[in-house]
Formats: sequence, C-alpha cells, structure tokens
Amino acid sequence: MATISLVAGNCGIGRGGEDGRFEFWSNSSYSRKGFFASELLSSSFRRGNGYRSIGLKGSRNENGKRFRVVARIKKAKKHDYPWPDDIDPNIKDGHLKYLSHFKPLEEKPKPVTLPFEKPLVDLEQKIVEVCRMADETGLDFTDQIGALENKYQQALKDLYTHLTPMQRLTIARHPNRPTTLDHILNITEKWVELHGDRAGYDDPAIVTGIGTIDGKSYMFIGQQKGRNTKENIFRNFAMPTPHGYRKALRMMKYADHHGLPIITFVDTPGAYADLKSEELGQGEAIAQNLRTMFGLKVPIITVVVGEGGSGGALAIACPNKLFMLENSVLYVASPEACAAILWKTSKAAPKAAEKLRITAQEHYNRKIADGIIPEPLGGAHADPLWTSQQIRLAITQAMEELTKMDTEELLRHRMLKFRSIGGFQEGKPVEPERKRNMKPSDASVLNAADIESDLEKLKKKILEATVPSDPLTDQAIEKLKEDVDKEVTRAFISMGLQEKLESFELELSRAPDDQPLNRNLKEKADKLMQEFKQNLSRPGAYLGLKQKLEKLSMVSRLVELKEKGEKLKSQINQKIPAEVKAKLEQLETAQENLSKGDPLDEDFVAEAVKAKKELVEVLRSANLEIVGVTRRNVAKAPAGLQEKVVNVNKEIGGEIERVIDVAGLRGKIEELKAETAKDSSSPKVQELEAEIKEGILAALDDTALKEKVEDLRSEFASSLEEAADDKVTAENGRW
Repeated sequence: MATISLVAGNCGIGRGGEDGRFEFWSNSSYSRKGFFASELLSSSFRRGNGYRSIGLKGSRNENGKRFRVVARIKKAKKHDYPWPDDIDPNIKDGHLKYLSHFKPLEEKPKPVTLPFEKPLVDLEQKIVEVCRMADETGLDFTDQIGALENKYQQALKDLYTHLTPMQRLTIARHPNRPTTLDHILNITEKWVELHGDRAGYDDPAIVTGIGTIDGKSYMFIGQQKGRNTKENIFRNFAMPTPHGYRKALRMMKYADHHGLPIITFVDTPGAYADLKSEELGQGEAIAQNLRTMFGLKVPIITVVVGEGGSGGALAIACPNKLFMLENSVLYVASPEACAAILWKTSKAAPKAAEKLRITAQEHYNRKIADGIIPEPLGGAHADPLWTSQQIRLAITQAMEELTKMDTEELLRHRMLKFRSIGGFQEGKPVEPERKRNMKPSDASVLNAADIESDLEKLKKKILEATVPSDPLTDQAIEKLKEDVDKEVTRAFISMGLQEKLESFELELSRAPDDQPLNRNLKEKADKLMQEFKQNLSRPGAYLGLKQKLEKLSMVSRLVELKEKGEKLKSQINQKIPAEVKAKLEQLETAQENLSKGDPLDEDFVAEAVKAKKELVEVLRSANLEIVGVTRRNVAKAPAGLQEKVVNVNKEIGGEIERVIDVAGLRGKIEELKAETAKDSSSPKVQELEAEIKEGILAALDDTALKEKVEDLRSEFASSLEEAADDKVTAENGRW
C-alpha cells in the first residue's frame, strides 16, 4: 500500500522517497481545504530518473512557497506472465500452453539416492571409473563395462522386485517423481487449466482442467506437488484447503452437466489441517465431495500416482475404477503418525507400514484397487513418459468398458464397488467394554512354562543324539535362531536403531574380508550393542525376546558341551590300545552275563581289575585326572512292572484272537499266509492285510486295553524319574 506523508522542510526542490512514497513538503505547515479538487488545474511535468514532478497551479501558502508532488513509477514488463515477449503473431495452434503456469524446469532436477538404493551407487561408481579409465588409456574395456552393467541391472531388478512397504512409500515420496500435471501433459493432446472455486480463492494444491485423449474430452482433477522447494511452497506440498475441494466439486458438477467423463489423480499426504482450514469447513468440504461423487452420472476413474493420505485423497477418489501405480501407496494414516500413536515414536514407521497394508498389491488383493499400473525399474521417475503412457492405456481401456453402461448401471456399479470393500462377522459375541493399551502386543510372547518345555525337549534331543550332527536337532536349533533373528530385527526397529545398524552393515561390507576390523568399526559395533543391551535391559520390555535369547544361550552351551564330549571321546579312543579295548568288550559281556544271574570266574575278575588300571593310565596320559569311578546303571523296569507288561501283552493277544474268531477272519489269515508264501509284494497281499486290519479294528473294543497301556506308561515314566543315572561330568580337564 502506498503511503502519503506531509513533511515540513526548508528545501525548495522536491525529492522522491526511497520506498516510492508520495511526499509533500513546504516551509510552513499550512494546507488549504480542498487542495486536490481546486488546485490541480495546471501542472508542470518533468521526468528524471523515473520521477514525475507535478507543479500545482496556485498552490502557494501565505509565505509564497509552492507545493510540489513527487512520485516514483515502477518499471513494468512489456508482457505479463504467462504470455512470452517473443510470441509469434502468426501462430495458429498451441495457444493453450501459454495459459498454464506449469512450465518445464529450466534446470534438470538433481538425482536423489534413496537409503535402500545405496548398494547400487557403488556399482554405478565402478562403471563410471572403468569408462573414465577406458577414455584415458584408450584400452578396450567393453567386456568389463558390459559385465558391470549386467550386474547393475540384475541388482536393480532384485532390489525393486522385493521392496518393503516402507521402501515403496519412500519411492512414492521421491522428489523427482512425476507430478499430476506431468502425467496430464504427457497423455493429452490438448489441455486447458481451469481455476477458482467461485468463492474468492484458487487453491494451487488442486489442479483442474479439460483435456483430450484420442479426440475425446475429459475433465481432469488432481492434487499437484511441486518439483522443487519453491513450487512445493506454492502448492502447499499438495495439501488442499477447503477452497481446493470446492474447486474440484465445481468442476465435477460442470463435467456432469456437460457429460464429460472425470479422471482424478491422487497424490497428497492429506488435507491441510491448519486452524484456518478447519474454520473454513475442511471436513464439510470433503463430505460434500464424497456425497456428490456417488451421484454423478458420468464415468469416474481415479489413478493414485503417489501417496494418498486419508480423507484428503478420498475426497476426489470415489470412482467406478481405481488404479494404483506399482509403487504408490494409499493409507488412512501415515506410517509415521500411526507409529507415533501406537509405539510413541515415529521411528517404528516401517513396522506400522507393514501393519497398515498400504501398498498397491495389498489394495488389489482386497479388491479396493481394480488394477495395478506397472512402473519401470527404479520407479516412475526413471522413465516418466513410459509411465504416463501406461496410465493412458489403463484409462482408455477402462473408459471403453464404462461408456457402454447407462446411467443406472454406472451408479449401481460405483455403489457396489464400495459396498464390497471390507467385511463383517455375524453371530460372534462382542465385548461391551474392552480395555485397549498402546504398547506392543504380547501375543508373540511365550509363557515361561512353554519356554521351559521346549528347552527340555531340545536338551533331551541334544544329549540323546547318537551322532555329532542330528538333522532333527539341527533343524530345531536353526528354527530357534531364525525366531531370535526376527525378534532382534523388530527390537532394533522399535528402538530406533535400524538406520545405525544399516549404516554399520554397509561399512562392514566395504571392509576387506582378509583383514581384522579397524578401530572405528569396533567402536561403532560396541556402541551399538551397548545401546541395544541398555534398551533390552529395561524392566518389562521385550519379554519374548529375552526368553528366546536365554533359551538360545542354553542350547548353544549344551551343543558346545556335546561337541567337546564327542571330541574328547574320540581322542581317548585313539589312545586306548587294542588289548585294552578287547578287555573292555569282555567286561561288557561279563556284565551282561552277570545281569542274567551267571556266576563270574575269579580269573576274569582279576583281568577286569588289571584292565581298569590300564584304562586309568591311558586317561592320565591324556592329561585327564581321575576323580572317581562309578558303575553305569542301565535303566530298566522293576520286576513287578515287567510282570504287568507281560500280562497286558497276553491279554492283548487273547483279545485279538477272540475278535478273529468272532469276525470270522481265520480264513482270510490263512489266505494271507498262502499269498505271502507265493509273493509277499503282490497287491493282493496288501489288500488282505488292509481288510484284516479293518475287520479287527471294527470288532475290537480297545477302550479298556488303552487305559491299561497308558497306566503302564505313566508307571514306567515315574520309575525312570525316581531312578537317577550316574553321570560323568567334565570340568577344566577333570573327569
């Protein structure tokens, strides 16, 4: 706003203000009423250095001093934006491009490397170095360059075919990703942008306009992100205000009135949620759009080209067909916000991204998205034109299907699409009041009894293994290690240490394998582990991980002791002479005879004492100190229990014989014996065996027999627990 000041001064020559103000001065403070109305009858014009001095006829005070008006005029451009200065006056086509504020960037955007793409940077640098070396030396490195390029393409393919939800989100937010207007200008032959909500404002975060594809006109509506910081500020980072949604609503009604199909592009982190937007009715504007879109009588297609956040995206995304680019995302709340609510830290965003199911594939599997539009390897920014053509192909194919429907079918198709999303359960009781806490779920935390049970089973397998490496035991240990690795990874994420861990792994991969770690890497590793252990040691935190770590530590110690025992046994067996081994075998035979009740020979007893002394000498030669000798007790059932087992076996055999007679299976058994004598592997033998078994099982009442067998098993197990085996233990080279 220009300002006017009256300044009293002693200078008789007028002078313009430094900021372009109008200044009136005089030697006195006298000013007559009606100055501009009566005195601007004549003027003297003088130009100099951009100033205009106007003398006022009769503008004198009592002392005879004249007033003088001095004004500074700002130099204007010949043609105002967006019209260029050098426009061709004979142009007959292409006028519409001058009406758009969206122009090609003067400078190419700088390449941006995402965190998970860092392994590809090393390969790119190697390719550049080899090419530079070839240019400098003049040697032929075609084969090496080709091999590196093939390796780079394979690494790129492997990386982009196994992306995590959080990695896809970072691609959707890539600063060089094509925007809505980029896609519109790539797929349309003609395009004119329309502005304003007819309520006093034009929100630049939402762009609307009419464009043609294959000669057919469409109404385009979409959220527009900026391509640099200046544009992002102008576009408010694609976060629309209520004015933007009301502009979109006006264009939808316009398209519905003129019968133009509507194509919307979604690319927003969400509606702008500042105080002014809420005062202007942000929620009401979104609700109006939702209600109106379900009643529009023209086909609607929505393409999610970046990220679609909550109601801000849904306000222009109630279509007949919803398509998503391969690396686009759609969510009810951003993973960072979700993690901050549930886990009290935004660093758990990767975990939240997995739980939210935000990717295009997840939405397609749940029938929210009707199709996935492919992107080139590296994301849409790697080849924007190709991506736009894929969008155009999907739009034209969907329009061919939708334009064949009449109005009623179109409205019903749109309604059924949204009615089929989600699911419900009937007949399942719901808790009237349910307490919810926001800490990590303890569903995966095992009970202490379960941990102890698994540990005892694994311990028994390790100790009873007859070979150094038992496949079943190794498989159980590997499964335990995998579970621990997964829990540790989740703990690193929830602790906010994932970035530090990835940075350390990257530096570790670059370190040479044949050299020890340098001091910096060791310090980083120690610091990282110290921070991890400090967070892990908090009371009540990560209970499941702590229990699994204790279990893995115990199993590792058992395996180590088992391996040491096997190694020591093999060393002792190598040092024992063949004569002593033969005597030991005789002792074992004598022990078996003694258990049967046979008497022992006195000479044999003397030989046993001699063999014992020789064995002691052998063990001492192996640097083992003998602290005691015990006799191993072989676990066997008590005499009374053995008699019960014999009686139960007789009872089972008698019951089977009775069933055979009752069911008339004697003939079948004799026939089976005859067939077995001819050919035991014939199909008829198998058929007879199956028939006899089915007949016995059908006629046999085995309830009482099962109870007796179970009683025997429990009695035998209790007897084994009471009978403790003597064990030989090793500690610090002592036996």
